[in-house]
Amino acid sequence: MNLKNGLLLLLSIFIACSAFSQVQTPLYKNANTPITSRVNDLLSRMTIEEKVGQLSALLGWDMYLKKGNQVEVSDLFKKSVAEQQIGMLWATLRADPWTKKTLKTGLNPELAANATNELQRYIIKNTRLGIPLLLAEECPHGHMAIGTTVFPTAIGQASTWDPDLIEQMASTIAVEARLQGAHIGYGPVLDLAREPRWSRMEETYGEDPYLNAEMGKAMVKGFQGNNLKSGINLASTLKHFVAYGNPDGGHNGGSISVGQRELFESYLPPFEEAVKAGAWSVMTAYNSVDGIPCSANPFLLKTVLRENWKFNGFTVSDLGSISGLYNNHNVAASKEDAAALAINSGLDQDLGGYGYGAQLLKAIEQGKVSQKTLDSAVARVLWLKFEMGLFEQPYVDPNKAAKLVGSAQNTQLANQVAKESIILLKNENHLLPLQKNLKRIAVIGPNANNSYNQLGDYTAPQQEDRVVTVLEGIRNKVGKNAEVTYVKGCNIRDTTEQSIAEAVELAKKSEVAIVVLGGSSARDFKTEYQNTGAAIVSDKISDMESGEGFDRATLDLMGYQLKLLQEVVKTGTPVILVLIEGRPLNLNWPATNVPAIINAWYPGQEGGNAIADVLFGDFNPAGRLTVSVPKSVGQLPVYYNHKQPSPHGYVEMDEKPLYSFGYGLSYTSFDYRDLEIKVSEEERDLKVAVEFKLVNTGKFDGDEVIQIYIKDNVSSVVTAVKQLKRFKRVNLKVGEAKIVKFSLTADDLAIFDNQLRKVVEPGQFTLMVGASSDDIRVQGMFNVSKEVLR
Repeated sequence: MNLKNGLLLLLSIFIACSAFSQVQTPLYKNANTPITSRVNDLLSRMTIEEKVGQLSALLGWDMYLKKGNQVEVSDLFKKSVAEQQIGMLWATLRADPWTKKTLKTGLNPELAANATNELQRYIIKNTRLGIPLLLAEECPHGHMAIGTTVFPTAIGQASTWDPDLIEQMASTIAVEARLQGAHIGYGPVLDLAREPRWSRMEETYGEDPYLNAEMGKAMVKGFQGNNLKSGINLASTLKHFVAYGNPDGGHNGGSISVGQRELFESYLPPFEEAVKAGAWSVMTAYNSVDGIPCSANPFLLKTVLRENWKFNGFTVSDLGSISGLYNNHNVAASKEDAAALAINSGLDQDLGGYGYGAQLLKAIEQGKVSQKTLDSAVARVLWLKFEMGLFEQPYVDPNKAAKLVGSAQNTQLANQVAKESIILLKNENHLLPLQKNLKRIAVIGPNANNSYNQLGDYTAPQQEDRVVTVLEGIRNKVGKNAEVTYVKGCNIRDTTEQSIAEAVELAKKSEVAIVVLGGSSARDFKTEYQNTGAAIVSDKISDMESGEGFDRATLDLMGYQLKLLQEVVKTGTPVILVLIEGRPLNLNWPATNVPAIINAWYPGQEGGNAIADVLFGDFNPAGRLTVSVPKSVGQLPVYYNHKQPSPHGYVEMDEKPLYSFGYGLSYTSFDYRDLEIKVSEEERDLKVAVEFKLVNTGKFDGDEVIQIYIKDNVSSVVTAVKQLKRFKRVNLKVGEAKIVKFSLTADDLAIFDNQLRKVVEPGQFTLMVGASSDDIRVQGMFNVSKEVLR
C-alpha cells in the first residue's frame, strides 16, 4: 500500500468513526437541536419507572452530608436515585428547626454550591440517561438558606406600592439562589388574603387582586429575567392555586365556598397576569373550592390554566396534597386512586415524592393512567431542564457564591425595601420625626431586640451580626449623642415572666419611649411540625403566633403586651408604638391612646436601620396598607372592595375597619387638583386617559402613593363599591408640582356578566383618585357608549 492509499484509508476510517459517533450521540444531548425534538427523543428512551421518577420532588436537606468544610452526597440520596429515579429535589439548602439544619449543621453559600454540584455530578454519572436534577428552593423574601439576604415578607413588599423595586429585589434573590445551584424559586404567593386570622397572611400581598397581580408580575420578571440559561435567573413557581387565602374560620388549608364569578373576578386574576408574564410553574393549594380539591380540579388545571390562559409550564402539588386527596379530603379510596385522580386532573409533579412514585406506578399498572397523560407531564418537566441548559451546564461556581451571596450591595437593597414598606399609621401633634438632640431614649418591648422575630416565616438562621434590630438601629442612628436604654418588658405570648415595672421606671426617666410590640413567626426547636412543615399549635409556650399553622381566634396583642403598653403610656412620657407583625392586630386602644404608631410588618435583616431612619426623619414614610385593619374579628370579612350594597353598622360598633386598604400617612402633605378624564372608544377596545396635578404642600420632601379606583355605576350583575385599577409611587420635593397621567383600557372596566362573559357594558362609571380607598381627593364620571367584549 503506497502512502497515498494509506492516507485515503485513514481518512475513510476517520469519517466512518465520526459518522458512527454522531449516530451514537443521543439527540437529546445535542444543544443545537430544538427542545421539542430533544424532549421527544429523551421520552422515547425512558422506562416507565424513569418517567415517574421525573415527577417526584423529594425533600432535599437530607441528601447531603456535611463533614467539616467538605460536602458529599448521602446514602439516602444514593438510595433515592437507585430506587426512584428521581428528577427533582426541594429545599435542599433550606435551614430551620423543621429541617433541623442550623448555622452549624447547615451550609454557607460556598458549601451550598459544592453540595448541589456533588448531587448533580452523582446523578449524571450514576444513572442510565444522565438527566440532571431540578433543584427548587423557597424564595418568598429571600432564598431560605444560610447567609442569604433577608428582605421584608410579602405583606411588607406590597406595602411599598413599588413594583419596580420588588422586581429588583426578586432579581437579587434569583442571583443568590442560582449561584448556589437552585433552578426554581417558590414564589410569588398570590393568595388573596381576606382573612387575617389565617396564619399565612404575611406571605401574601394583601386583599386586592390588582395590587397582587402587579406585585406578582414584578416577582416573576425579577426571578426569570429574559434568559433562564443566564446562570443568574430562576424559574418562578406561583403559589397557591387557588383561593387559599380566605379559608373558612381562618383555618389553614380549610375549604372555601366561592361562586365562579367571584373566582374569576378576584382570585384568579393575579395568577392569570403572572402566567402572562411567563411564570414557568404553578403550585396547587391544599384547600378545596366548592367541594373540589385544588390538586384534583380539571376545571382549574386544564380548562382555566391551559386552555384559557395557554399555560405551557408544569404544575406541582403542595407538600402532601396528593396523598391528602385520600387521607384529608377523602375523595379517593386509595393512595393509587389519589395519584391517578391528581395526574388525570392535570397535576404534573409531586412535591414530597410520596404522592406519585410507587402509587403512580401502581395506578399505571392498573390502567388508571394512560401513557399519553404520563408523557405529557414528564415532557413539561424535562422542557424546563433543557430551557435552563442543565444538560450542558449543570454545575455552579462556589467562588461566585461565596463572593456575591449576601453582599453589601444586596444588604443595601434590603434596607431600601424595608424603608419603603414602613407605614405611618398615626402621628398626633407631629411627634415624629424625632429630634436627634434627644439625650435619653427608652426602647421597650419583646420585638425591640429580637432578631428572629423581625425576619418572618420561611427564613433560615442568620448570623446575629447580619440582622439589625430596632434597638441596634436606634443606637446606630444617634451614636454617642444619646443614652439609649432597653428593657424587654414582656414576651410575645409567654406570661411566666415580665419586667413591666422596670420598663415603667425607664420610661419615666426618658424623653421618649419607643415600644416595639406585635407578633412572631420565628420557629424554634421546641415547636413540633406536621409533615408539611406547618407548625403544630400546642400547650408549649413559644413566641410564635403567626406563620404557617398558627391560625388565630382573635387578633389581640398576646401575652402582657397591651398591659405593658398601657403602663408605659401612663407615665406621661411621649410614646411611639412600633409594630413588627405578620398580620393586622387589634389596635383599638393604641389608636386612641398612643400619639404615634408605625407598622413595619416583618422588615427583614435591615429592619432596625430602616425603622430608625423613619423615626428620626432621614426617610419620609410612604408605605400604605394592602390589607384592612379590623376593629374586631366580629367584622370579618372586612375588605374595601366588597360588593354592593354597603354594609351597615353593628350594635356594638360601626362596620368600618380601623384603618382601610391603601391607608398611610406622611411627614408632608399633598394636594390633588384639576382632574381631567377623556374617553376614546375604538371598535374592540377603549381608552380612558386620566390626568391631574399633584402638589407637595408640606414641609418635607416625600413620596405619595396615588391610587385610582373605578366604580361601575349600573351593571347587569352586582359589582364592587370600588376597585383599584392603577397606582403609582411618586416623589415630590417641597413645593413641587407634577402632572400625573394614567391610561385605563377595556380590561379595567370589564365585568363578568350573567353569562360569565368578560365584557364592558355601556353606561356611566365613576373614577376616583386619592390617597387611600377611603380618602378620595378628586373624582369624576365618564360614559361608555357601546359594549366591548373581551
